[in-house]
Amino acid sequence: MGEFTHTLTVSDVNGVNSVAVEALVDTGATYSVIPAGALRELGIAPTRTITFELADQSEVSYGVGNAMFTAMGVSGVAPVAFGDDDAEPIMGAVTLEALMLMVDPIAQELVPRLRARLY
Repeated sequence: MGEFTHTLTVSDVNGVNSVAVEALVDTGATYSVIPAGALRELGIAPTRTITFELADQSEVSYGVGNAMFTAMGVSGVAPVAFGDDDAEPIMGAVTLEALMLMVDPIAQELVPRLRARLY
């Protein structure tokens, strides 16, 4: 799959404070990553620390909290990793699932997922 970006609105779980970011859509990333400073400005705090494996097989530990994400007119709450302040925003697989969106790899765009699975 080629790489592409999509505008993603990130807000606190109550939807009071928000910011729009251009995020790399990465189905290989479990969680979305947003710079820690931006999350703190929105009033989002980490609730735990998780160790992540990076593409080069190195490991890094980041705080993780919850945020409201909005893309293509759909909103949902999902975990978010507090990336370095210069980190590129990433939209990960859990956020895609929470918003019931999927990737069209040919058109390199997000499309609505028409139904969910419970099994």
